[in-house]
Amino acid sequence: MIDRRAFVFGAPLVLAGCASRGRRELTSIDAGPDRYYLAMYGPVDTEPFPVPAINLRRIDPKFLRREVSYETREAVGTIVVDPNARYAYLVEPGGRAIRYGVGVGREEAFNFKGTAVIARKAEWPRWIPTQDMIKREPDRYGPWAGGMEGGPENPLGPRALYLYAGGRDTYYRLHGTVEPWTIGTMVSSGCVRLMNQDIIDLYERVGVGTKVVVLPVGSDQLAQSRAL
Repeated sequence: MIDRRAFVFGAPLVLAGCASRGRRELTSIDAGPDRYYLAMYGPVDTEPFPVPAINLRRIDPKFLRREVSYETREAVGTIVVDPNARYAYLVEPGGRAIRYGVGVGREEAFNFKGTAVIARKAEWPRWIPTQDMIKREPDRYGPWAGGMEGGPENPLGPRALYLYAGGRDTYYRLHGTVEPWTIGTMVSSGCVRLMNQDIIDLYERVGVGTKVVVLPVGSDQLAQSRAL
């Protein structure tokens, strides 16, 4: 059960338009376009649709996936999203976490904040822009009012994790992106976007029922991390 006091909707019903297998250890070498990260963010050829390699020259190295030291009150297995730092953390045992760079909503009002659970997971999900998105940008979103099937042009990318709170859909997702260069920025309509290779990795590590904590935009962090 979710404590209803633990979450606040930043923008109800505005956000919905919008994971390698196993728990291998991630090294703590300096981020950059070296062989380690070139392999991590290389093309994925085991999917129904192509997942191209990420051009790492367009990504700030601090937003590449890595294992970090992480102090938090949250239980192992929890996902903590920090919109201020543009990171999502998957809490691991021993004061550690896997940290992913993310892109978040371009305005505070677009960002959900609080506690939710992953109620549904989908591979190559279908995308439907919300009516609010269509009203704001009719030329961009209007043609897709009936939805877009999963595929390489779908803005949700190869995976989506659907967040619910109090038994209701928050219309907030963690998903992939067709614009990896936007990771580390505030540009989305509210959902949390990860690079496609990262959402595939995260998707495989978490299950339905996973707790997700999204920190408020502009607030002090409730947990601190340090990359080693």
